Amino acid sequence: MAGFRLPQLARSFTTSASVCKLVRPPLQVYGVEGRYATALYSAGSKQKQLPQLENQFNNLLVSLKGSQLYFSVMNPHMKKHQKIQAINQLLAKEKASPLLVNLVSLLGENSRLSRLPQVASAFTKIMAAHRGEISCIVTTAQPLEKTIQTELQTVLEGFLEKGQVLKLEMKIDDSILGGMVVSLGDRYIDLSTKSKVHKLTSVLRQAA
Repeated sequence: MAGFRLPQLARSFTTSASVCKLVRPPLQVYGVEGRYATALYSAGSKQKQLPQLENQFNNLLVSLKGSQLYFSVMNPHMKKHQKIQAINQLLAKEKASPLLVNLVSLLGENSRLSRLPQVASAFTKIMAAHRGEISCIVTTAQPLEKTIQTELQTVLEGFLEKGQVLKLEMKIDDSILGGMVVSLGDRYIDLSTKSKVHKLTSVLRQAA
């Protein structure tokens, strides 16, 4: 995002002096998409439009997915102003917030409309942190019984701080053979049978 700093990007969303000071998000997301998402969070926070922006951003991606407009936006040979005009027509139809319209226009002006899904993903992560949600993915070889899953959720919630909410996602991967793999926030615990077999194999090789 050449030439842009976060405060400059936030100011470009509106001429109101109330957004000149950047509001730091509860989660720092790196990369180009993180900078755009952070600027949108800052502007949306100042204008108290965060839930509205998240909903509209998600709706925009749903409308774009698989459409001809999506492929046009992703086409590197299509002229920049044509992309901006086409997607702005969709935003106008959906009565999107001026903040979202300006974000999309900035992406277009900087030839980064193809990064729109990544920016939306970054904004979703920031909003999840804003709500105090802690993502947890538990992978098992087979589906857990309901009682065991409930007990597991209770145990995992015990690791959360006050005000945090567990967002549990269960995944099935028979390649781990048994046990489970837990990813809770920045914690990662591999209790899978596959991992135990690998460790045992390594010990046996060293002893040979």
